Amino acid sequence: MARTKKLRLSKLYSFACGKKSVLNAELAQVGGPGFSRLVYCNEPESFEAEIQNYCDNSISTTKYTLLTLVPKSLFEQFRRVANFYFLLNGILSFTPLAPFSSVSAIIPLSIVITITMIREGLEDIKRKQQDIEINNRKVKVYQNDGNFHDTQWKNLRVGDILKVQKDEYFPADLLLIGSSFDDGVCYVETMNLDGETNLKIKQALEVTLPINEDSSFHNFKATIKCEDPNTSLYTFIGSLEYEEQNYPLSPQQILLRGSKLRNTDYVYGAVIFTGHDTKVMQNATAPPSKRSRMERKMDKIVFILFLSLFIMASTGSIVFGITTRDDIDNGKMKRWYLRPDDTEIFFDPKRAPLAAIFHFFTVLMLFNYFIPISLYVSTEIAKVIQCRFIDEDVEMYYEEADKPAHARTSNLNDDLGQVDTILSDKTGTLTCNSMEFVKFSAAGTAYGCVIPEVEKAMRRRSGLEIPNGTDGRTMNGEEKMHIKGFNFEDERIMNGNWVNESRADVIHKFFQLLGVCHTVLPDVDESTGKVTYEAESPDEAAFVIAARVFGFEFNNRTQTTVSVLEFDPYSGQRVEREYKILDILEFTSARKRMSVIVRNEEGKVLVFCKGADSVMFERIGRNGREFEEPTRNHINEYADAGLRTLILAYRELDMDTYNQLNKKLREAKNSISADRDKLIEEVSEKIEKDLILLGATAVEDKLQSGVPECIEKLAQAGIKIWVLTGDKMETAINIGYACNLLRQGMKQILVTLDSPEIEAVEKAGDKAAIAKASKESIVRQLTQGKFNLIPTGRTSETFALIIDGKSLAYALEDDVKGMLLQLALGCASVICCRSSPKQKALVTRLVKTGTGKTTLAIGDGANDVGMLQEADIGIGISGAEGMQAVMSSDVAIAQFRYLERLLLVHGHWCYRRLSQMVCYFFYKNITFGFTLFLYEAHTTFSGQAAYNDWIMATYSVFFTSLPVLALGVFDQDVSARYCLKFPKLYQEGVQNVLFNWKRILGSMFNGYVCATIIFFFCNKALELQAFNIDGKTVGRDIIGVVMYTCVIFVVNLYMALSVSYFTLIQFIAVLGSVFFWFAFLLVYGSMNPAICTTAYKVFQEAVAPAPSFWFVTFFVSISTLIPYFVYSAVQRQFFPMFHEVVQMVRADEISSQGEDPEARANRVAARTNWLAERRVDSGISAHFKAGSNILKDKMRKIIKSRCHV
Repeated sequence: MARTKKLRLSKLYSFACGKKSVLNAELAQVGGPGFSRLVYCNEPESFEAEIQNYCDNSISTTKYTLLTLVPKSLFEQFRRVANFYFLLNGILSFTPLAPFSSVSAIIPLSIVITITMIREGLEDIKRKQQDIEINNRKVKVYQNDGNFHDTQWKNLRVGDILKVQKDEYFPADLLLIGSSFDDGVCYVETMNLDGETNLKIKQALEVTLPINEDSSFHNFKATIKCEDPNTSLYTFIGSLEYEEQNYPLSPQQILLRGSKLRNTDYVYGAVIFTGHDTKVMQNATAPPSKRSRMERKMDKIVFILFLSLFIMASTGSIVFGITTRDDIDNGKMKRWYLRPDDTEIFFDPKRAPLAAIFHFFTVLMLFNYFIPISLYVSTEIAKVIQCRFIDEDVEMYYEEADKPAHARTSNLNDDLGQVDTILSDKTGTLTCNSMEFVKFSAAGTAYGCVIPEVEKAMRRRSGLEIPNGTDGRTMNGEEKMHIKGFNFEDERIMNGNWVNESRADVIHKFFQLLGVCHTVLPDVDESTGKVTYEAESPDEAAFVIAARVFGFEFNNRTQTTVSVLEFDPYSGQRVEREYKILDILEFTSARKRMSVIVRNEEGKVLVFCKGADSVMFERIGRNGREFEEPTRNHINEYADAGLRTLILAYRELDMDTYNQLNKKLREAKNSISADRDKLIEEVSEKIEKDLILLGATAVEDKLQSGVPECIEKLAQAGIKIWVLTGDKMETAINIGYACNLLRQGMKQILVTLDSPEIEAVEKAGDKAAIAKASKESIVRQLTQGKFNLIPTGRTSETFALIIDGKSLAYALEDDVKGMLLQLALGCASVICCRSSPKQKALVTRLVKTGTGKTTLAIGDGANDVGMLQEADIGIGISGAEGMQAVMSSDVAIAQFRYLERLLLVHGHWCYRRLSQMVCYFFYKNITFGFTLFLYEAHTTFSGQAAYNDWIMATYSVFFTSLPVLALGVFDQDVSARYCLKFPKLYQEGVQNVLFNWKRILGSMFNGYVCATIIFFFCNKALELQAFNIDGKTVGRDIIGVVMYTCVIFVVNLYMALSVSYFTLIQFIAVLGSVFFWFAFLLVYGSMNPAICTTAYKVFQEAVAPAPSFWFVTFFVSISTLIPYFVYSAVQRQFFPMFHEVVQMVRADEISSQGEDPEARANRVAARTNWLAERRVDSGISAHFKAGSNILKDKMRKIIKSRCHV
């Protein structure tokens, strides 16, 4: 393939690091501990290479292998206390102590464990298929015959020479040797590594540039000495030994596995790290394990059941021991049928203590039915199906980007219904991260007539009129063509009118800077000639587009130049001017600015610089402050309007000064020491000083659609919302007003270090004094804020806390963070400004641990990952900043507004379904298990089971599992429309009213009551009289079948009474379980007596023909459910819960069609009055209180309007 001669952007970063370093001493660490890797390029089969014993390039992300699936999965299953208990039961069932057969004990456990293993195996198969697809991808590898051949990724070896072509992924970590560009530059997309969508620029060493054809590798031999495998994506230390010379390597020459080659035809590279040694795989650690609150409480409930089981077993064993000891009294046998005078040790009065111990183990096995064996696997299945419902919800599908919601984990479904606090990023989460150039200030004059959304919200709040035609979309009353990234309108500037301004020279330089000071790549469509821009950030693109509209069109970039079609104010024509790029000082989050050093056509060396006002004003020279005061005023106005601002300035250098600074900059960039960045920054400081201020830009990041309404609804649900942003305090406050986070009448508590006292201390330069004074100031402000929260009268005031990042650093210290949390919890809204990614994570941890309630973090960028992983639930926005946040999240959505439906609908449903499901599990098992205890007590604690072995074993697996699973998947207390209509309903989850200890213990107590009624009613009803026409009385086998039938009827009918939304599946599950019991009894009882033992033809010949069986079953089932039915009726009528009131409202709306509107509105309002006025412990959210106050009037209006219609 011919090499590409087109030059694009080789020296954008002036990679003189490709030259031989003069700082060879800094390579001394290579070869030492942690830097021992040797790579023999183009010699992977040599003896020296093979003895290194590096791993191959195949990867495996599976949890199991064929050999480890069974042992590893069994270990995971039996780590659960309940499963381990059932395993011990199964082992003990092989001893004479067992009250049932060993097979009936082992098979149910085996079924549950097998289902779980199959589920995990299927998940692992998907991962294995992905691994196979990746490992079998192909790439061209240089072979001994002098040609490149397609080779599977998994067969790559360290030292192989690869040829990677455009839009292909790099299969391993490579050293860049050359590319299709003459200067060895290539463009790389690293979205899979760090979530960033902008292209990174890499460049080969200058010494390897002549190796530029396939045939050039015939005699190529080199040795790489470098660091060992590690997790650092952004550093690399090593050297290349080539032609007996050593050359330092830096991250600019390293191509990482998982990144993609873009805008470059091909590159050559030598494999350095393979497989699991690559940096991306070294970083592939599992996200922190998260368990839902419900799952953690389930473990506690199981322990309570274990405790009650041990108490019952101990009590029964003590009574049994005493009774056994007294079985023979003066030669008389009390329990003669046990033959205590001629018995085994289990009933021997002479060895009663030992018999009691054996009895303890017997009943310990017998009472295992108190523990629901299928609890965990059933809840896991229900959660997986619930996740599927979330994924398939069309209301959370973002059609514009073709992105549905995606629940990436099923562990936290119930936590979605219990969120107390939301911590949200702003840019890209609340906003679109799609910037539009709307205003600017040049030469002290403000330009731009468009009113941003935040400013419009401020005007509405103040009652001011919004003039027509100020949205930038219309001109002379007609809609104009919209330019993406540009929404500016000002007749003084547009259409070249800026040349008539008094300081047109400054504006000219301002536009020049916009057209030159950037790292944007132009992409020219050869068919149409249209130029589009690929920028590192939306801001950059907006600036270049604005410059083009103003007459300064950036149209070409070569390896050393930038070309701009400039509007000439003298000729009125566009003239192409070329600027030679001498260097670029990159933008970083620490520098908060970037600079481009260029030489124009007149030979002048210019430094064009743009950056944040916090770092730019201090770099303005004494002679460059002419417009400082008006510019400061303008950027404050822009910040108040919610706009993002940058300061633009420039400097002219003479050649001698530039040459001196450039020499120092080259030396700093060639350094590979640990303080390389510090050295570069020291030189940059000398370059970026004595600047001349030109003005400031203002771009708008619009709010996403539906954000204000979503926040309003979430706040009405009682959810507290915190915003963590990197914006200035003024910008964040006004964004807060625009998105309804802040409201008129809220009192703001500002915590900041921008005070004259602190500034005076900072000028002194004493770091210890600065830290002490700053901390004291923060403590004082927090104390004053807490004092302000104390109510001063009958009317309660609402507060909003706004704190900046500088103050947050002190407020998060161990001895202060408690005060911060107390103050924040007393406020309706919290905004943290200028916060770093680490501070976001620390604030999230503070809220999670300090409140003990469920926290949810939502963000869209790589800087939000720490926050997402720290929170109980992490929500990733699949927006414009890559997929890093999504990959670290628990649930992914495309727009912030979908959070409303995710929480208020799916969260509420999942919480309620799982709460009912778990409570029902314990209820049904206690109902069944306690009948065993009562029967055992009835038989003087003899360890006798009331039921047949297999009838007991199949209870949880076959006859009661499907109805509870259907309950956990399909039940709805209210529809999605009513969940959104009454957001206060969400507080059921926040307050945990459906899964608190009162409700759990109530379900368990109900189980004990039902078991007691079933046992005594069945026994007393059938105890003395004849059971059939032959006049025979019942025996153990018949009474066992009757009781078991009543248990099946009761627990299934109880679930039917608990269901709010019956579907066909639930109907089939309930009735099917009852009919399946009879079918099982019929079939099982027809088997060989050696198999069915005591159940042999019990149904056909004993119970089915007897009318008393059907009468007792019906009577006992109804009698058992009467207490629960009465309790539910009284509770629903006089002490209704939130969802029950909403159900009544819905029923009234349906049944009152055609009724007088006034009467209907009064009755429905009476229902909603209770709902609106009931106390909810949700902080003092102004939104929530406002929602409660207007709910009555709102409902009345809705009912009236519908009735009139």
